[in-house]
Amino acid sequence: MPVKGAKKIDRKVFTLRFLYSAVLYLLIPLVFVRLIWSSVRNPDYWKRWHERFGYCPVLEDRRPVLWIHAVSVGEVHATKPLINQLLKDYPQYQLLITTMTPTGALSVQQNFSDTVKHRYLPYDLPGSVKRFISRIQPMLFVVMETELWPNLFHYCRAKAIPVILANARMSVQSTKGYAHLPQLARKTLSDISLIAAQSKADADRLIQLGAPPDNVTVMGNLKFDIKLPYSLVEQSQSLRRDLSVNRPAWIAASTHEGEEKIILDAFASVLKQHHHCLLIIAPRHPERFNNVVELCEKYGYQTVRKSEEVRCDEHIQVFVLDTLGELPMFYAASDIAFIGGSLVPIGGHNMLEPASLGVPVIIGPYVHNFMEISQLLQDSGAAWTVSDAEQLADKVNQLLADANLRHNAGEKGRQMVETNRGSINRLMQSLQPYLIQNATSERS
Repeated sequence: MPVKGAKKIDRKVFTLRFLYSAVLYLLIPLVFVRLIWSSVRNPDYWKRWHERFGYCPVLEDRRPVLWIHAVSVGEVHATKPLINQLLKDYPQYQLLITTMTPTGALSVQQNFSDTVKHRYLPYDLPGSVKRFISRIQPMLFVVMETELWPNLFHYCRAKAIPVILANARMSVQSTKGYAHLPQLARKTLSDISLIAAQSKADADRLIQLGAPPDNVTVMGNLKFDIKLPYSLVEQSQSLRRDLSVNRPAWIAASTHEGEEKIILDAFASVLKQHHHCLLIIAPRHPERFNNVVELCEKYGYQTVRKSEEVRCDEHIQVFVLDTLGELPMFYAASDIAFIGGSLVPIGGHNMLEPASLGVPVIIGPYVHNFMEISQLLQDSGAAWTVSDAEQLADKVNQLLADANLRHNAGEKGRQMVETNRGSINRLMQSLQPYLIQNATSERS
């Protein structure tokens, strides 16, 4: 017997999705303006722009397509355990990764080379989404973290393509945002076949928004399962010699606009106690490399950038890492790691890579995207929170002055990461029914 009022709710959801789509279509001129503006700083934004409207090249490989979406660099790194396991266990699939950003696209190439294909995710417009699905013909769609797209998920379900939300997280802030359109959020979440949440808190918030409880399970965070190459330590030792081995070095990684000024102010205080200290800055976005170099020089610091390939002698004070894909090696070559996106309200970035390498971690107060991880690291004694330049300088000075404190904190972080591994195994077990069911199919 039909539920009373169900048709009325369906009509309301249809209307909401129609209005949502209409607004997106009206914004297309602004989208082009934004693409052009972004391409001024990073020309890659203008390349392959047609893919964002679903006009992507078809895949020549006739194997069934497993489609994985990772927004940008951080999410691409988080897919590594999953991708590697899929390549090993299910070679009958063609793997496709979509991203939203050119840096994400470059990260796909750097991490997976030709073993996977890359396309840009289409905008969530009905025409773009249907065009993309028609050209790619995926058998399964895995979305990393939490990207909720009403049209994309709706048309996947209409085409009987299972949607899996893997490594899912839902912050309090995001929950409040989605709650403004409760019916649309509930319908979008109901189009997902399986939600693998990072924590119980994430699962509870997703259920609160309308995800069917039977479709939600807690599997832990895939980022714990990232395994860095064994050669990394040896490479970092060679790098440390190039950076002047006999002086302390700390890295400020994945920094955003507004953070470098705080970091450089703190560095002035650090130099008063550790005169030969080297600061390594790795801005999050390539289009900001030049601005960061100019800011360092404006402060009066002797500065070089990685791409210049000049020797970083003892007179160099700031080393700007203006290349992609080398951050783990620089973590391993540093005594301390500050993780950016946390002194400004961005939400933080992955702090597990330095922790897994035994490097003490410093973060700012804005870590809502990594709340559980940051708490685990601090509870274990592997990380500390600072809120301004003075506190950052004090903590860096304290750690640089105490080798035992650095070593113990690093070991605690390494142990915490090891203890929490295993979510990839749980995720693969949950994906197995979908993978086995679809693996024998062939695209028409």
